Amino acid sequence: MFVQVAGRLAGEIADGTLAGGERVPSTNELAAYYRIDPATAARGISMLTDDGLLGKRRGIGMFVAAGARARLLAERRKRFAERYVEPLVAEASRLGMDADELVALIRESS
Repeated sequence: MFVQVAGRLAGEIADGTLAGGERVPSTNELAAYYRIDPATAARGISMLTDDGLLGKRRGIGMFVAAGARARLLAERRKRFAERYVEPLVAEASRLGMDADELVALIRESS
């Protein structure tokens, strides 16, 4: 469940719902919302802190780190390329398609 908490918060950072410098819900608030143990919520927060997406302000709470959205989107683009684009290009090559044909096919599909 802590991975889901981290994923939800990361999603909100990625889509701009949570902006850089904005306070994120406390572990107790997350625990109450998701009806989970506060320690589980804390593990989700820790994942994002370890990734540099969140930072703590002593006595105030956790906040979205500056540049978190850009870092998160860059990582997601990299994963997207690895999971989808690279296999697509490899298959197009096996089919004898050049880059122009592949781009044309993508444009036709959108």
